[in-house]
Amino acid sequence: MSEYDKPVPGSLDAMAAAPDHHVVLLDTRLAPGKTPPIHEHAWTAVLHVLSWSDFVRIDRDGKVLLDSRTSGMHPEPGAVVWGQPLPPHAVRNVGTQELRVIAIEQKS
Repeated sequence: MSEYDKPVPGSLDAMAAAPDHHVVLLDTRLAPGKTPPIHEHAWTAVLHVLSWSDFVRIDRDGKVLLDSRTSGMHPEPGAVVWGQPLPPHAVRNVGTQELRVIAIEQKS
């Protein structure tokens, strides 16, 4: 077994050891009708849209923050867009296809 085959201790994990020097990569896959738990995004992000479906973003009280069906937002698959930090929210896929977005959050 070489040194590269050994498990890395948690203290040497890149995000744990040097969090200020790394980004967060999220692969969001949201099936039609699904809603993940309330969460937030603390940093700006580059969003790569792999597949699109209409969604409704709600706050923790259930208030609609954004409805893509009325916002005019319909990026084509392959589009790259800039995303701002988001307060606590959940996203419900109200469309008929999987919503899949790769987000690269720029930690500051």
